[in-house]
Amino acid sequence: MSSQVAGARDVRAEDAFDVERVAQWLRTHAKDPSGLDGVPAVRQFSGGASNLTFLLTYPQRELILRHGPRGTKARGAHDMGREYRIQSELSSVLPYIAPMVAFCDDQEVLGADFYVMGKIDGVIPGKEWPTDVPLSSDQARRLCLNFIDVLVQLHSVDPQEAGLADLGKGLGYVRRQVDGWSTRYRNARTDDVPDYEAAMTWLSENQPDDIANCVIHNDYKLDNVVLAADDVTRVVGILDWEMATLGDPLMDVAGSLAYWVQADDDEQTQLMRRVPTNLPGMITRAEFVERYCERMGFEMTPERWRWYEVFGQFRLAVIAQQIYYRYYHGQTSNEAFKLLGSAVGMVEGRIAELIAG
Repeated sequence: MSSQVAGARDVRAEDAFDVERVAQWLRTHAKDPSGLDGVPAVRQFSGGASNLTFLLTYPQRELILRHGPRGTKARGAHDMGREYRIQSELSSVLPYIAPMVAFCDDQEVLGADFYVMGKIDGVIPGKEWPTDVPLSSDQARRLCLNFIDVLVQLHSVDPQEAGLADLGKGLGYVRRQVDGWSTRYRNARTDDVPDYEAAMTWLSENQPDDIANCVIHNDYKLDNVVLAADDVTRVVGILDWEMATLGDPLMDVAGSLAYWVQADDDEQTQLMRRVPTNLPGMITRAEFVERYCERMGFEMTPERWRWYEVFGQFRLAVIAQQIYYRYYHGQTSNEAFKLLGSAVGMVEGRIAELIAG
C-alpha cells in the first residue's frame, strides 16, 4: 500500500517515536487487529502545531495516529481520550467520522496519550488546491454550500442522542470564551506583539447572549475535511476534533470564517491564508453567514455579525500567539512558527478596523 499521501512527509527528528513499540501495543489493543502484523512505515502530516498526526502504513492497511505534546496527559486541549470519545459517540449519528481503532493512556508506550483511527480516503485541501484535482468555479461554489450544510448538520445533532450531553458546561459559552481567550492571550504574550487590551475590552463589553447550545467542532475549515475523490464538492470526512465541545454555534462559524480569506481581501490578509478560499467560485464570508443562518433559522444582520467576526479574528490571533510563544522561548525549533509574531500584529490592525466600523 502506497504511503504517498498529500501532506505526509518524513517524521521530524523531534517528533520521532518508537514505532515498533507502538505497533506491538496496537496489535494487542486494536478493536480490529487484522492487517497489523509487522512494523508500519510512518510519515508525519505537515499540518498541526499542537497535536501531532502521523500516517501508519501497513501492507494491507493505513491508519492515522494522533498524540499531544510529549509528557502531556489528559490536559486541556491535548486530551486524546476526550477526542477519541467524541468521535466514537458521534459516529452513530454523523456519517463523517473516521472509525476509531484504539486509545492509549500508557505513557510508557509513546510518551504521551495517543489514539489510532482509520484513514478516510479522499482529497484534503491544503493552502493551495491540489494541482492534479480539477475544480471549476461552479464546483467551488457547490463545495462551499455543501461545506456549510455539513456544519449545519453537525450543529443539528442532538447531544443527548449522541451521548455527549455532558461535553460542555451549558449556557454562558460566549462569556466563557471571551474570558478564556483573553486570559490565554495575556498568558502567552511576548514583548514583540500588541497587548490587544482594546480588542479584549470591546469584546467583553459588547458580547451577545448564547443563541443555542449544541455540538460544535471549533476548528471547522477546509483543511480539516476530506472531500470525495470522485466528487470534490462533497464532504465525506471531518478531521481534528481536538477542540469540539457543546457551545454556541455562531462562535463555531466565527472561528471557521477567521480562516476564510476571500479573493478581494488586502495583501496582508492574503499572506495569512491557510486554505484555498480565494479561488474563483468560492463564496464570500458574508454569503457564508447568510446561507448558514438561513439554514439554521437564525436572524442576523451585518452589524450584529461584526462582533462574531472580531471574536473569530481575536481567537485566531491567540492561537497564533500561543504557537509563537513556544518558538520565541525555544520550546520548538520549527522555523515555520517564526513568522507568527508578525501575523499577530497584522490581525490586531484588522480588528481595530472592524471595531471602528
